Amino acid sequence: MNKILKQSTSPATQRLDTAATTAIIGMGKTGHAVARFLLEKGIDCAAFDESNSASENIPADLRIELHIGQLNANILKYFSRIIVSPGVNWHHPALEELRLANVPMYGDLELFAQHYHGDLIAITGTNGKTTTVTLIKTMLDVLSGGIEAGGNIGTPMLDLIDEAEPPRVVLELSSFQIERANPIHPNWAALLNLQPDHADMHTDMQAYKEAKLRLFACQGEGDKTMLPAESHWDELAETLRQRSVFVRRFGIGSSTILDSGVELNEDGSWHLFWHHYDQAHKIPSDDLLTLGIHQHLNLAVAAQAAADYGLTPSVIRQSLTSFRGLPHRLQSLGIFAGREWYNDSKATNPDAAKAALSSFHQVIWICGGLRKGLDVSTLAATVAHHVEHIFIVGTDAKPFTELAELAGVSCNFVKTIQQAVKQAAQVQASLPVLLSPAAASQDQYKNYMERGNDFATAVSALEDGQTT
Repeated sequence: MNKILKQSTSPATQRLDTAATTAIIGMGKTGHAVARFLLEKGIDCAAFDESNSASENIPADLRIELHIGQLNANILKYFSRIIVSPGVNWHHPALEELRLANVPMYGDLELFAQHYHGDLIAITGTNGKTTTVTLIKTMLDVLSGGIEAGGNIGTPMLDLIDEAEPPRVVLELSSFQIERANPIHPNWAALLNLQPDHADMHTDMQAYKEAKLRLFACQGEGDKTMLPAESHWDELAETLRQRSVFVRRFGIGSSTILDSGVELNEDGSWHLFWHHYDQAHKIPSDDLLTLGIHQHLNLAVAAQAAADYGLTPSVIRQSLTSFRGLPHRLQSLGIFAGREWYNDSKATNPDAAKAALSSFHQVIWICGGLRKGLDVSTLAATVAHHVEHIFIVGTDAKPFTELAELAGVSCNFVKTIQQAVKQAAQVQASLPVLLSPAAASQDQYKNYMERGNDFATAVSALEDGQTT
């Protein structure tokens, strides 16, 4: 049974009664993995979490001393190092105080880099990481020894390290994970995009960008990098080339110029492309089961990764055309009440919602939630062009009603997902309905998955359900 302690609210004058040398801050999924990794190596550690529910979530087989309550630098300073979970604010006052006292502090990525010695693929970006990593994992599994995926997706990265170390690993890395480690050395790395987000966890957009770019700091001769085709990444591309990194560019453009991406045809259709050696390979968008140019760009990056690791064009083509996408990412739920419904709950910022809205000619839009300080008015032109009517949910409705007025689109504030689904089903035009909130979910839900599942449940309760 775990030893649960309540941290004292009075200033600590001496170290807690523990032999631990390492303090783990935050006992969610990552914290559990860190604790198990250290304990299996015979390293004493103690856990700290400000949430009263932390003790309820610790696995029964994980025996660790847990301290619940406000983080106290006077206590934590007696530990030889601090390992901070990505969900804990890196600029928490107690952590800032410890940083000034020069207490070593980092996250699980630092431990992973110290102990993993195989081939490392790393993917970062604001949107699209999970789709890209999942598809890379699916395709490269055919290689000898296969590949494991982890990080910000599924399996905590430290759980991938054991005596039978996998020959290659693909990691989905958030800015929080990257900034909490000394720069790592990926053999193949990609930056998918950089869009305003996480304003609540970074001091500003520049700090967010710098956290992402640390991913490339140790790359050198023999390594490969994929960067967006936008000109503001040219300087980084040139810097990497000067270090003998093989740099590829992707985006919307010509297959004769870019390494992978989406190419528009004269008739308005498009195809996805990637390169196998010097030969461009293309797939018409109509042959893909996923919807949206933004998703097809992620598929193109994954295709290029697979090609760089030696997969044949036929294997890549089969993987891309059979990939149905992931839950909560522009996911079709089927036809209910005479219209198709799409769950894009993962769109937690305006840029992600813009990409989803642009995938439709006209749509009924369900949006709203916790904005994290982001400006939704940037969606005005997209909303005016693609949205017939808006249903607004969440506790921060005013910016979305102002957006609707700016775009000249009618709207209703209905507060809950269930009410939005019921009213959207009654709209006369049989347009598709899209949940793409442009906001986080924590004003009403635990996370975007819970919100998306609630939406799917409400939709499935409608009459005349059909699957597609």
